[in-house]
Amino acid sequence: MWKAEIELFVNRLDSVESVLPYEYTAFDFCQASEGKRPSENLGQVLFGERIEPSPYKFTFNKVETCKLVCTKTYNTEKAEDKQKLDFLKKSMLLNYQHHWIVDNMPVTWCYDVEDGQRFCNPGFPIGCYITDKGHAKDACVISSEFHERDTFYIFNHVDIKIHYHVVETGFKHTHIDKPDCSGPPMDISNKASGEIRIAYTYSISFEEKKEIRWASRWDYILESMPHTHIQWFSIMNSLVIVLFLSGMVAMIMLRTLHKDIARYNQMDSTEDAQEEFGWKLVHGDIFRPPRKGMLLSVFLGSGTQILIMTFVTLFFACLGFLSPANRGALMTCAVVLWVLLGTPAGYVAARFYKSFGGEKWKTNVLLTSFLCPGIVFADFFIMNLILWGEGSSAAIPFGTLVAILALWFCISVPLTFIGAYFGFKKNAIEHPVRTNQIPRQIPEQSFYTKPLPGIIMGGILPFGCIFIQLFFILNSIWSHQMYYMFGFLFLVFIILVITCSEATILLCYFHLCAEDYHWQWRSFLTSGFTAVYFLIYAIHYFFSKLQITGTASTILYFGKTQTMLLIWFSGLFLLYECFCYPLPLTEPSPDQHRLACLLVVAAQKGTIGFFACFWFVTKIYSVVKVD
Repeated sequence: MWKAEIELFVNRLDSVESVLPYEYTAFDFCQASEGKRPSENLGQVLFGERIEPSPYKFTFNKVETCKLVCTKTYNTEKAEDKQKLDFLKKSMLLNYQHHWIVDNMPVTWCYDVEDGQRFCNPGFPIGCYITDKGHAKDACVISSEFHERDTFYIFNHVDIKIHYHVVETGFKHTHIDKPDCSGPPMDISNKASGEIRIAYTYSISFEEKKEIRWASRWDYILESMPHTHIQWFSIMNSLVIVLFLSGMVAMIMLRTLHKDIARYNQMDSTEDAQEEFGWKLVHGDIFRPPRKGMLLSVFLGSGTQILIMTFVTLFFACLGFLSPANRGALMTCAVVLWVLLGTPAGYVAARFYKSFGGEKWKTNVLLTSFLCPGIVFADFFIMNLILWGEGSSAAIPFGTLVAILALWFCISVPLTFIGAYFGFKKNAIEHPVRTNQIPRQIPEQSFYTKPLPGIIMGGILPFGCIFIQLFFILNSIWSHQMYYMFGFLFLVFIILVITCSEATILLCYFHLCAEDYHWQWRSFLTSGFTAVYFLIYAIHYFFSKLQITGTASTILYFGKTQTMLLIWFSGLFLLYECFCYPLPLTEPSPDQHRLACLLVVAAQKGTIGFFACFWFVTKIYSVVKVD
């Protein structure tokens, strides 16, 4: 019979009740005596993956029953042993999960849930705790053997079925040196004293499934997560908003604007010209440079960088070029793209800064290179210090931080300077109308056309397009659930771009009709204000959906949420450890589910809104006669 060794790898352990993952070696489990640790790419390191060889060794098609892996002995009177047991108990309280890998697939724990459905979780708990009131986590509820109150049960035995699932349980082995997996569950209760011996064992069986093909081997995991109908509902909800906005914009462009332009172009006498009203009156101020033009141009450059990176990454992921079998490939691709896209960032920032009449080109290119990346990197570094202090595997090693800084300073910054050089070399953007020397006085505005109400209203519609998707995105990030639908994600991204553009154009027209020509910052902030709604939703999600406890975890949650807002609002892509994990297209890895979701969040809506309004005002003022 053909024989082959099967390697089982262990990854970091995490929990839905804590944002602090830990390496497998941080726990006192059985350790591998030999074996080569797989090399990790940049994306894996940024996301806290720590894959290591395991002590579990299998031979293909060789059935094992209750095979001993190792035995751990603890003396509760020794401080060191007591500390190890306390760490295990604390991890059980927080429901920490194992993440094992066989043949680059997650070892899943499948069990029956309500309505006869079967749920497969890409991980399984290390144990469970029965409270003094008899309450328990799902892992203990599934089995009636766990009945003692105020007791910790450790799952020291696993039954592994290759190609399908892993079901964990715990045994207080009758014969500790030669276990037979009989006896009650293994408990390490608070009442235990003296010496505690835990024997870690496993059983493995093989079942041939000829109808399961390689391309569909993930189906049993994905089918247990029936989110498709909700995703379609989200898409339809977004499309309704887009159609509504498209109708409004079409009505303005084809009816109102067409009539206005025709009437203005038919005016031949000075007396007729004096009857001008609405948006035509501000033609001499519409392209007046905005206040803080330096800062706006820097944001536009950074927004262009992230926008192109987002589109290219999602597009290639949808085409399947980024294989999910290569863990961390999607994140690595996004980081490399962001670094290489420094040239368009510098070019766009320089072009608009020059069109705003700016002359401090050195300051502009330096701010484009360092302002947004510096703010987000500072936030990222503070979060990393907290992770270092907590001993979490999500803490980025010092060498990786140096590599990130090298990519930033040695590649991204020079490319930004090159783009800025060509941007400043070109002539300033030529506007269709001249700007008057004396600014026109803006009349008293109604409540609805004042800046703040307009900005607040403008962010509602884009958020309405994505709030359902945000639920799944946040579940993927914080609740460790799979999000694997790249097609939905890319479609929502396109809808988000269209919605931001149309909503901003619509409000821009209303403000111009009210003779308010300060459109540059308003267009940027109108679509960017969606970040505030996201912050409100993230706070609601934290208190209503999550069970995160502990000061460090709470600080990390809101710190990473703040980073998302910085990315969203100012247009920078963070080397984001919080988002964690790219989404697979056909073969979703449990550790590759996060980045692509957040790429939607990272879309620079402020830049989208500005470009949409810039095109709109240029278009309408280029087709009217101006004396």
